[in-house]
Amino acid sequence: MSLAGIYFFLALLSAYCVLTAIVQARRIYWLVPLYFLSAWLCGELALIHLLWQVAFTALLALTGGLSDPLAQTGLGIFALAWLGLVYLHCQAMDTPNHLRPALRKSLGENYRADIPSERQHVLSDDILTRQWLKPFHFKRDGVRVDSNIAYADAGKRNLLDIYRPHEPREGGFPVLLQVHGGAWIIGEKEQQAKPLMYHMAQRGWLCVAINYRLSPKAAFPAHIIDVKKAIAWVKEHIRDYGGDPDFIAITGGSAGGHLSSLAALTPNRADWQPGFETADTSVQAAVPFYGVYDFLDRGGIRPEMSMDELLADRVMQCSKEDDPQLWDSASPLSHVSADAPPMMVIQGTHDSLVWVEEARAFVSALQAVSEQPVAYAELPGAQHAFEIFHSVRTDHTAHAVGHFLEWTHAQWLRAR
Repeated sequence: MSLAGIYFFLALLSAYCVLTAIVQARRIYWLVPLYFLSAWLCGELALIHLLWQVAFTALLALTGGLSDPLAQTGLGIFALAWLGLVYLHCQAMDTPNHLRPALRKSLGENYRADIPSERQHVLSDDILTRQWLKPFHFKRDGVRVDSNIAYADAGKRNLLDIYRPHEPREGGFPVLLQVHGGAWIIGEKEQQAKPLMYHMAQRGWLCVAINYRLSPKAAFPAHIIDVKKAIAWVKEHIRDYGGDPDFIAITGGSAGGHLSSLAALTPNRADWQPGFETADTSVQAAVPFYGVYDFLDRGGIRPEMSMDELLADRVMQCSKEDDPQLWDSASPLSHVSADAPPMMVIQGTHDSLVWVEEARAFVSALQAVSEQPVAYAELPGAQHAFEIFHSVRTDHTAHAVGHFLEWTHAQWLRAR
């Protein structure tokens, strides 16, 4: 293929990726994985794509390659794609205008004033270009990592990592427990939420990222049992690492969003704590990202794009007709109550794997009964897994989550 042909092909590919990132597609069946991948990488890295495409075009022009009619056609297609990339970048820059109102609505217009003066300096508002332009550079100054600590006896699947500040904090660091996603069948503790964990650890939090048993080797409720084992381990051992076992917030995305919200809503449930029934597995706050909140899909949100086959064959290992009670108990929606801890639910409007309507239904049910604040941030254009690496949207979201966690911790300290 000639250089002009390669350029034309890349222009078509760019236009396709931009289209998937802008359009909220739904009933696309077997195309979902491909659609998600292109929309995710294009939408979160829009400006980076724009920069390399313009640089490639300039190089082609300098070598005379744009004299070819095929390359000129490609340039026209690229120009349209660049308009889309600019739009996507501007949309991501607008993220604070959706996060901040969500916090003010749930926590109060002057919520920042409720945070102690000595913690005001950690309430970041501005993101750093040098960070989101290096999306896969995660390490930050002042943070140490303790890796592969066993919290239970299932080998690799029961290991955790601890991200903590170098300098100790009087009273111990509040704890953020991260549960990875991966449709309950894949995923590792090292792969997700690093922007958030390093951000919080730099600001005096201790972050714990866990593995848990996966399907199909393990069937539900093994996953949630492991999450609760990790909570119990943190309460018993985290003081050895400088953490405060009395304040634990939990977070996670996708399957991790499901498990983190389920753990937050079912503290001390004895049948999910075999052998450690008396352990305290309550948490003080939860921040689920794009979670699956209703295995039964009782609202009929996605009848043509159901997860039933995946859940029945691999995760639950029974159909919902065979054991409706198990499927119901696995749904965070079934456990909303007045006793729920403060929660911040984050969801992208363009999520092609877990639809935004499911988050809306969960939040609506929770807000109707919970005595604690329930913040809901719906991010226009955001795809599934948007916060796995640094991007404009990711870094703004990490800052907002930091605000929420600082507020909940301050309220907890005040009440104690």
